[in-house]
Amino acid sequence: MSKEVVIRAENISKLYRLGQVGTGTLSHDLKRWWALARGKEDPYLKIGAENDRTKNVQSDFAWALKDINFEINKGDTLGIIGKNGAGKSTLLKLLSRVTSPTTGQIKVKGRIASLLEVGTGFHPELTGRENIFLNGAILGMTRKEILRKFDEIVDFAGVQMYIDTPVKRYSSGMYVRLAFGVAAHLEPEILIVDEVLAVGDAEFQKKCLGKMSDVASHGRTIIFVSHNMQAVQSLCKSAIYLKAGHIVDQGDTDKVINNYLSREVKNCIAAEWSNEDEAPGNEYLSIMSARLNPKLQKDTDAIDVATEMDLTFEFILHKECNLNISLFLSTPAGLCIFNVSTLSLPLGTGRHSSTLTIPARLLNDDIYTITLYFVKDRGPVIFTIEDILTFEVVDEPRTGSWFGKWIGAVRPTLPFTLT
Repeated sequence: MSKEVVIRAENISKLYRLGQVGTGTLSHDLKRWWALARGKEDPYLKIGAENDRTKNVQSDFAWALKDINFEINKGDTLGIIGKNGAGKSTLLKLLSRVTSPTTGQIKVKGRIASLLEVGTGFHPELTGRENIFLNGAILGMTRKEILRKFDEIVDFAGVQMYIDTPVKRYSSGMYVRLAFGVAAHLEPEILIVDEVLAVGDAEFQKKCLGKMSDVASHGRTIIFVSHNMQAVQSLCKSAIYLKAGHIVDQGDTDKVINNYLSREVKNCIAAEWSNEDEAPGNEYLSIMSARLNPKLQKDTDAIDVATEMDLTFEFILHKECNLNISLFLSTPAGLCIFNVSTLSLPLGTGRHSSTLTIPARLLNDDIYTITLYFVKDRGPVIFTIEDILTFEVVDEPRTGSWFGKWIGAVRPTLPFTLT
């Protein structure tokens, strides 16, 4: 049985004007009119620069999206990933019909509820109660249908005390809780959610992901943008990777995320600061260096799963104290592989170092980041430095048949017998 396509994007592109935005110029309008009158292509579709926010460009225009094509079937859960400025939010605005594509067309079948930014679709002067009914009406719901879901929305948002207060007086967290509750509970065929979940706390994010999973289980379609790769992996069956306004990859979520991380996460196996004043730190300590020392046969060898490696850190302690270091080894997707700590030792002021050895065949083939926590007297964390080192571990070379990447976060060698 063929699947029902609910969204089809056909060669869509979006051109924006850079710099001070106005209504345009008469000369531009005349050039465009003259070209179209002669059956020529719009000249301003040719001159836009690529959407790369790190570059200086001479053009007055930039392509936020360029030649985007995809289909989404009924019941799909699609994640859209990419760095800031890749075009993710622009794509969602096009799908939500907040703005129109410069070229191409988008065909949508079904009722869309969008949560693109805090307060999308809310009127600040209206109360939470009034905004629930307003948004429901916009989605085509009857008053009876909204009343049936009203208590569930308010309970999910946790804003019972403020439901009759104008939403302009809500905190950003309250705003997004209610907005998500409305979008998710009023039974749209298609739910579009941007990175607004970052506004909420961890408990609310978990609650939202659970609700989206519940929505998806009822055959509705979800499009989800997030920088949290674990959230995308847990919710979405497929993904699109955007870069500089272009689709780089699309398909199975794990495959697309791995491609994204391998392209965007750069190895950094050594960091050193010669000047204490410029080194990261605070009144307690300064980090002077961090280094990964893989025990390779040759410097040109890749770090593979059979490589033993030392992690060495040097720091200057400004105040004597009992100190221990906690090290978190994680994937860029946010999965913690392990957390280890030193003993708590009395240390005087001055330079100190710490070394951790990671044995061979412990780590799987993946990309890893190192985060350090410095803890005083087994109590407060006095300094944290995230992602100080990043490195990739590859599988060891093999010949013959092989089943692909090992399943699991680690692949240790343990006593395991067969008789």
